[in-house]
Amino acid sequence: MRHKDSRWFGQLSLQPILVVSFLLQIFTAVGLVGYFSFKNGQQAVYNLAGQLLDKASQQVNDHLDSYLDLPIQLTQINVDAIANKELNLKDLTASGRYFWRQAKAFENLSYIGYALQDGTEAGAGHWVKGIDLLLYENMGKGQASDYIANDEGKRIELLQSYGFNPLTESWYKDAVAAGKPFWSQIESAEIGEVKLSATGKALNIKSNALQGGLEYYVAISRATPFYDKRHKLLGVTSVELTLTSISEFLRRLKVSSSGEVFVIERNGQLVGSSGKYPILHKAKNKIERYGIIDNPDPLIRTVAQRLQKQFNTLQAIQESHQFVISFNGQQHFVHITPWQDRYGLDWLVVVTIPESDFMAQVNENTRTTFLLCLGALVVATILGIYTSHWIIQPIFRLSQAARAIANGQFNQNVEPPKVKELGILADTFNHMVQQLRESFTALEKTNEQLEQRVEERTAELQNTLQELQLTQAQMIQAEKMSSLGQMVAGVAHEINNPVNFIYGNILYVNEYTQHLLELVQLYESEYPASTSAIQAKIADIDLEFLRADLLKLLASMQIGAERIEEIVKSLRTFSRLDESEMKEVDIHEGIDSTLLILQHRLKGKPGCQAIAVIQDYGNLPLVECYAGQLNQVLMNILTNAIDVLEQVNTQSTSQDFQARPPQISIRTSVIDLHWVQIAIADNGTGMSQDVRQHIFDPFFTTKPVGKGTGLGMSISYAIITQKHGGKLECFSTLGEGTEFLLQIPIRQLDAGTWGRKERGG
Repeated sequence: MRHKDSRWFGQLSLQPILVVSFLLQIFTAVGLVGYFSFKNGQQAVYNLAGQLLDKASQQVNDHLDSYLDLPIQLTQINVDAIANKELNLKDLTASGRYFWRQAKAFENLSYIGYALQDGTEAGAGHWVKGIDLLLYENMGKGQASDYIANDEGKRIELLQSYGFNPLTESWYKDAVAAGKPFWSQIESAEIGEVKLSATGKALNIKSNALQGGLEYYVAISRATPFYDKRHKLLGVTSVELTLTSISEFLRRLKVSSSGEVFVIERNGQLVGSSGKYPILHKAKNKIERYGIIDNPDPLIRTVAQRLQKQFNTLQAIQESHQFVISFNGQQHFVHITPWQDRYGLDWLVVVTIPESDFMAQVNENTRTTFLLCLGALVVATILGIYTSHWIIQPIFRLSQAARAIANGQFNQNVEPPKVKELGILADTFNHMVQQLRESFTALEKTNEQLEQRVEERTAELQNTLQELQLTQAQMIQAEKMSSLGQMVAGVAHEINNPVNFIYGNILYVNEYTQHLLELVQLYESEYPASTSAIQAKIADIDLEFLRADLLKLLASMQIGAERIEEIVKSLRTFSRLDESEMKEVDIHEGIDSTLLILQHRLKGKPGCQAIAVIQDYGNLPLVECYAGQLNQVLMNILTNAIDVLEQVNTQSTSQDFQARPPQISIRTSVIDLHWVQIAIADNGTGMSQDVRQHIFDPFFTTKPVGKGTGLGMSISYAIITQKHGGKLECFSTLGEGTEFLLQIPIRQLDAGTWGRKERGG
């Protein structure tokens, strides 16, 4: 009897251990699932927050690009109108109606007009509270007038007159000093109010809109000086753009339920904000903008403190940054991005999003999971105490299955025992396993989707960055080539004047010399017995040699002058680089001028054999094209060919030169009656298939560092295909040479016909 009791006691001591072990395993598995679920959800939230911050910053950047491009376009339109005599500067009334129509079309313009050197002005805009649109005129005597206009822009009543001299204003003086388009400093001012007359009421202008005090506005001016044909200053045209709508746009841009976006200058002054606090305040009877340090918005002040601590000065921020700050007891994501335009504006876009906007649901799920785990542990413990002698084996099997699940093996299925309660437990366990399996599958899919979105967004940003870099490089290259064209044209002009003088006088010098020599010969025949002094001078100067050599010197001078004249002509042809209009040109002239400019590289040098140029020209008509840009393409291709042949020269022997002398062949022809083709080939080393496939890619180069930017062929491809609607192809065989085929339409209208024919073929 005592033996049975001891065995039963031993069995009872094992059951609680198994039960506790089982419960601990269940708790551990559920805890791990909850922990990893929380961490994965938190990481997904961080990734989503980063994407949302990037998207919001990009939307703000796009809005600033389009919004601030309006005054740039309008000032250029008005300068062109003045240059084309479409705008009569002497008729201020007509000029005012012209600007009135522009101001009516764009409500964000507080003023648009021009000011001449004599102080006269004409313009229109919105600068009086309660009146939609006004005409403005200044007769140049420091007396300005505002007029109410009807629906056709005609004056119907003088609203007010006041003293004003535009020549003393900063936007005028700064634009004249700069000599080019100019952004003014951001200005803050009050919107004035006046009393309306009966005429104003007849125009349905509500007088009660003028009541209630003064209003403020923030604006920036775009000023551009304009000149006559002799580059004499005529005046300055300006557009004043209100920046109030930037804050309105930021408020409409719902980043999150409590996120905030603001734009600042590099000096820390606000340009716009989505917050509830205004960006302006009145201090000492002066309207001023808030800075981020003294801003009434505590969130903006907190961001400012972090920026000052991390960067010391806002000037140091030259790229996008993202960080986290603590504000009011919670974390905030902050994203700051520089925004710049090509005319000098340099602002910063800041986006803030509280972490609570994303983590509320995650935290709620975590609390729910914890409570469920705790409840399951309590229930399982109670059941284990009362049913341990029935569930040793089933629990052992459940324990094994739980261990397998903890190891990531979710394909577990526990067979229900015969005991009803244990069967329910087994079914519950199996159901839990199924839910875990489905949850992990869903999490994996979610992670894959998020990773795919991140990869897609990254690829889009990389493509955009590459396009921006290429556009910037093309603009820099175009500016360099334009400056080169102007410089070459100026040099050719300066050389041409003295050369024409020399070349024109050589003929007369030659003729006078002939006459003098004939006179000397006649004198010798008529007076053969000259004096001893004359005979001594003849012997001293070697008269016979002087007669022969003088004519040779004059002939050499004439040949040299003709050579210089040819070079000047080629420089003039090549200096079409700065021409922006398409015109009919002789393609052969462009090729010849390019070859003449490269002649110094084609000639032989010590240790380097001369490069032969074979020119096989067809009978080409005049071709409609951008001559300067086409010369640039020819220069790029020929320069690359010369570089390759020079490299071959340095690596070849005299026997190699005799067997395969370096040469460049240029062939021109007409194809399909509407197109011309230029084939430029060299017998250099050629290129591999991989190099040939990337030859037109931006920034791709095989040259050493410092000898090539990788933009020449990319820009050439864009000029031929985009500017001229043509084709540029490269054919190369490694070890044999390379050939470039340029095809452009004789008339630009033929480019569409070619494209349809190729697609149809």
